[in-house]
Amino acid sequence: MTSPAFSHAEYTARQDAVRRSMEKAGIDTLVVTEPANMCYLTGYDGWSFYTPQCLLVALTLDEPVLIVRGMDANAGKVTTHLRHENILGFPDHYVQQPDRHPMDWVAEEMGRRSINGGTVGLEMDSYYFSPMAYEHIRKGLPNARFANGNNVVNWVRSIKSPAELAYMREAAKIIAETMRVGIEAVQPGVRQCDAVARIYDTAIRGVDGIGGDYPAIVPMLPSGIGASTPHLTWSDAPFKSGEATILELAGVRRRYHCPMARTVSLGKPPQKLADASATICDGIAAALDAARPGATCEEVEAAWRRELAKSGFEKESRIGYSVGLNYPPDWGEHTMSLRPGDTTVIQPNMTFHMIPGLMLDDCGIEISECFLITEKGAECFYDFPRPMVVKD
Repeated sequence: MTSPAFSHAEYTARQDAVRRSMEKAGIDTLVVTEPANMCYLTGYDGWSFYTPQCLLVALTLDEPVLIVRGMDANAGKVTTHLRHENILGFPDHYVQQPDRHPMDWVAEEMGRRSINGGTVGLEMDSYYFSPMAYEHIRKGLPNARFANGNNVVNWVRSIKSPAELAYMREAAKIIAETMRVGIEAVQPGVRQCDAVARIYDTAIRGVDGIGGDYPAIVPMLPSGIGASTPHLTWSDAPFKSGEATILELAGVRRRYHCPMARTVSLGKPPQKLADASATICDGIAAALDAARPGATCEEVEAAWRRELAKSGFEKESRIGYSVGLNYPPDWGEHTMSLRPGDTTVIQPNMTFHMIPGLMLDDCGIEISECFLITEKGAECFYDFPRPMVVKD
């Protein structure tokens, strides 16, 4: 990326919204370590999250402070609107050392900016915040109280702006073409890796002059008995007649994801797989009808479950989640789930990926929809046939 994805005003509005959420939670300073949250609040975008980094959002500061590895500091100048004095790089002798940690330097900088006291919120369930990071920042801030600031930013992200939705619609165009190419590539004798090469080529080239971005999850391509579990990738084995293959992919535009899953059967599928396809399609239609402002997440799932009950199939796991901006290893936002017990009230401009797959003993099927909540109800981002594709 060579420039921020959004206007300065949009980032400022997001920062203000997070500060309001911090005030409600009693947090004075939030140490943001999730790359997606750092990007959401500032535009920062670089493959630098393999070393500790963070964004400091404080009630007493008018602008967040970005702290990354020294060699990555210029990426902040390229991809954000932040003033340069608020883009800092810690020295490289803090990287992967047994006797020191970048969070030591972060704590020192918080002291220099007088935000080393009060209540400090930490994203405690972040993939990118290790036990070592926790120990070092606690030691470096002896006068602070600590609170779990997990998902403070994520919940603000759950309502998308018009500019965000524009990127998701572009991602939808990319995934529609990518899925078409992926389905076409699944043929007897074709190696799985060759199909994935075509998928990646299409997803990154994009469509209509719109280039694609890398996905937070690599293409999932379980095939044959491997389709009885959802999270296998691919090998160099060829596709075989008489087997089904699941394709779970995403179009990505400026880190905004629009996922889709479809299933291809090479030859007539077993009756139970054909029945599962019909059940999932009916269930998706019922759930989409239930997904409207004022409904709860569990009510959407209940509509699917009623259809499932008619068929004799069972499914324990959730059927969907909030989706949007993200980085590896997950494109979900870690807030709302379409499952029993989630009483979150659905609001306009929330976006979900509904993926009610059925994993059977020796096969499986996934069909999904990525959709937006409008004032009138659910609006799918793409118009792509749902039923299992059967190739003779």
